[in-house]
Amino acid sequence: MSLRTNRREPKDDFPYLGPGDYFPFPDVDSSTPEGIVGTGGNLSPGMLLSAYSQGIFPWYSENEPILWWSPDPRFVLFPENLHVSESMRRVLRRGEFQVSLDTDFDAVIGNCAASPRPGQDGTWIVPEMVEAYRDLHRLGFAHSVEVRKDGRLVGGLYGIAIGSLFCGESMFSAADNASKAGFIPLVWRLRDEGFTLIDSQVRTEYLASLGAEDIPRSRYLDLMKRAISSPSASTENWGSRFPDFPESTRWRALMERRPIPE
Repeated sequence: MSLRTNRREPKDDFPYLGPGDYFPFPDVDSSTPEGIVGTGGNLSPGMLLSAYSQGIFPWYSENEPILWWSPDPRFVLFPENLHVSESMRRVLRRGEFQVSLDTDFDAVIGNCAASPRPGQDGTWIVPEMVEAYRDLHRLGFAHSVEVRKDGRLVGGLYGIAIGSLFCGESMFSAADNASKAGFIPLVWRLRDEGFTLIDSQVRTEYLASLGAEDIPRSRYLDLMKRAISSPSASTENWGSRFPDFPESTRWRALMERRPIPE
């Protein structure tokens, strides 16, 4: 089903939706076999938040219409299933990376957009998408993790938080283990804060090695609905909300060389 509009001139074809507005997407069961639910629309805040709250996300390339996806199966990480290898634990203990939250969202998404992807020609993080997620960050829904080494940004990731759901969008790494050095303490902290589900959308072997798995879309939608109804810390700057990050129950155990709680 097409939403029948042009992303470049949304004011002419499709209304701008503010963060409090809701757009009902087509039922995900009507998607194509690949998982496309619809095309068109725009990337206004209300459109994006409506999509995520219905298990849908945008993914398209330059010079394509916006494509809205809900793949089956869905690739997710349950925070309690995060796998951290012994070699990565040693990397984290050494303290060679410094991690922070929401201190430079623009730089993180810019680096994610510029990073080459194996098997891909160009990037799906097109300029319109960069601006849209910057808007969501300013509104307090999109968050970033920054990973620095000797003061230089060498890795990071960003995503959307709604209730106890975190939708990871992209990550980059300009040094060995840098993206893991941001992702692992984020998952540990989100688990302490009551987050129950991390949506990784489509399978990557990188995240599979950290414990992510495919689940049926129907199960994802049930879990997602429960998660987004939870109290949310999403509309606050996480640097202010969690000033002691990367502190968490499991981070303390790691640094004190105690067994990490299951």
